[in-house]
Amino acid sequence: MALGLFVFGCSSSKKTITFSKNQVIAHRGAWKKKGFPQNSIASLHQAIALKCAGSEFDVRMTADDSLVINHDSVYNSLQIEKTKYQDLLAFKLSNGEKLPTLREYIMAGIKNNSTTRLVCEIKPSDISKERGEIIASRVIQLVQELKAENWMVYISFDFQILKEIIALNPTAKTQYLEANKTPEQLMVEGISGADYYFSDFKLHPEWIKSAKKNQILLNAWTVNDSVEMDWFLSNNFDFITTNEPEMLLEKLK
Repeated sequence: MALGLFVFGCSSSKKTITFSKNQVIAHRGAWKKKGFPQNSIASLHQAIALKCAGSEFDVRMTADDSLVINHDSVYNSLQIEKTKYQDLLAFKLSNGEKLPTLREYIMAGIKNNSTTRLVCEIKPSDISKERGEIIASRVIQLVQELKAENWMVYISFDFQILKEIIALNPTAKTQYLEANKTPEQLMVEGISGADYYFSDFKLHPEWIKSAKKNQILLNAWTVNDSVEMDWFLSNNFDFITTNEPEMLLEKLK
């Protein structure tokens, strides 16, 4: 499975990068085996060290419009969307890292990284649909500012967030997470991939054939069982999102 060859600009020269051709997406980074916090820069660096095809992470926005990396809507009993970033900084991650901003995370992810895509899950806002679209817009602006477009894949449970991303950057790679759209519907809307909970593909095996027919990328989350991994590999999925990237990489050797 080819992930593509890209040329990106540097201050004085151009470099060519080729992303890893395996199917492994490390879910919230490669955190489990070494005991790193999920969604930490340490788990991101470990996914890059393993040369995973991608490292997934979650983005939310604070009350003062800071984009931060955290899966849950609550961080140390504080509602992220209703709390200022400085107040969240009072609480460290378990390895001593501070709660990373999206800027810090992207900068860490593109430095010396020619193997691993950054799979950015934009969480729907608990406040309003409109705020979710604002978050998407701010994410795109930051990615463009950091010249990180080549590394980015955008995923979300909110279909409107993905449509906003495409409106702002028609070439953006997008994958939808809620299994309520067929591959044909994704193709019509310009969404690049179906990234559904693994059991949904077993309920709708016809989606696999349809996705391939319509050139929609296939990704399944979160596949941690060895037998389940074999099923998705045998069905030639483009990507498999897992908390066990080392296990999946070993299968691919």
